[in-house]
Amino acid sequence: MLITLDDLRWFTVARNFFQPTSLKRALQRVGFVQADPIRAPARAQDLILRHRVKNYHAGDLERRYATLDIEEDVFVTYGFVTRDLRALMHPRTEARVGWGKGKKGKREISRTQLLLEFVRERGAVHPREVDEHFSHGTVKNYWGGSSNATTHLLDEMHYRGLLRVARREKGIRLYTAHQHEAGLTDTGESQARIDALVDAVVRIYAPLPGPSLSFYGRRLRYAVPQWREELTGALQRAKERLAHTQVDGVEWYWPAEDVIIHGGAATEGRHYKLPDDIVRLLAPFDPLVHDRARFELLWGWEYRFEAYTPAAKRKFGYYALPLLWRDRVIGWANLSVKNGELKSEFGYVTSQRPRDRAFKRELEAELFRMSTFLRLES
Repeated sequence: MLITLDDLRWFTVARNFFQPTSLKRALQRVGFVQADPIRAPARAQDLILRHRVKNYHAGDLERRYATLDIEEDVFVTYGFVTRDLRALMHPRTEARVGWGKGKKGKREISRTQLLLEFVRERGAVHPREVDEHFSHGTVKNYWGGSSNATTHLLDEMHYRGLLRVARREKGIRLYTAHQHEAGLTDTGESQARIDALVDAVVRIYAPLPGPSLSFYGRRLRYAVPQWREELTGALQRAKERLAHTQVDGVEWYWPAEDVIIHGGAATEGRHYKLPDDIVRLLAPFDPLVHDRARFELLWGWEYRFEAYTPAAKRKFGYYALPLLWRDRVIGWANLSVKNGELKSEFGYVTSQRPRDRAFKRELEAELFRMSTFLRLES
């Protein structure tokens, strides 16, 4: 059977938007949800989950975090991972490059030990509480600015698995001590873990063009710095076991258990429903949008996240949400809340919105759902 770009487009949308379910089940199914602190009109993790969880409201993930089988951690980027997925990544036997080396490194290790003892004594601690006790000063952060040294050290200890996020208060992470897992002694087990991590990436973001599969595979170096030299081999093994096809000269990959049926439907022990007449406003980091190269291949235009772009150079807006209509991303929206009401501005790839009544009806329905999600309904 000849698979077309239309088939891949249908498949991508259908497998990304399963029937909404409970928050616990949705998290187990997706495995990872990217986090972002910008709230415009809600944080990325909430905007992602609202399409996949029944009756979801902004902030539900943070409110229910302690009752869910998830952790905050680094995967291909920072976000919320299931504990099963997190267990594949730890223990991280190597810190970020340069940490713990030289005289400065020895001081960091000493501070780490003191801070860990402090956290164990106090239980869950707020970074401000730690800073008031130790007064570590400031350091240069990853973006070139200054960060509180205590916050930086807490972040490093969290990354190494010495701490975990117990909960958040007003968006601030509260940390508690975490028992380090035993290291691996079996090479076969480490290879099995790496392969499972690559498969997790593919389940989240598939179907993936070949260059994108390599891109995501390389990003796993942040998840497993101890195995970064083994990722090339893991990618090669993945290409041999994944389903794949070539469309317009591009090789595409997806889980072997997914079977594309002409017209876009697919099965994975379940039936993927073809996209309905529905409008969805997507987070900039939604799995459907995240791979910008795939986005352009499937929908024929280049979407950019412009929150950090100077206002005068923005084409789409500060926090433009891609607008999905059926199986096509046809434009974008910028949303804000003013005086308790949702305000919206739209842009379209063709410079005008679809004129059929179904689109107008479904766009209004999506804005109503967004208001409900934000608890703005009267």
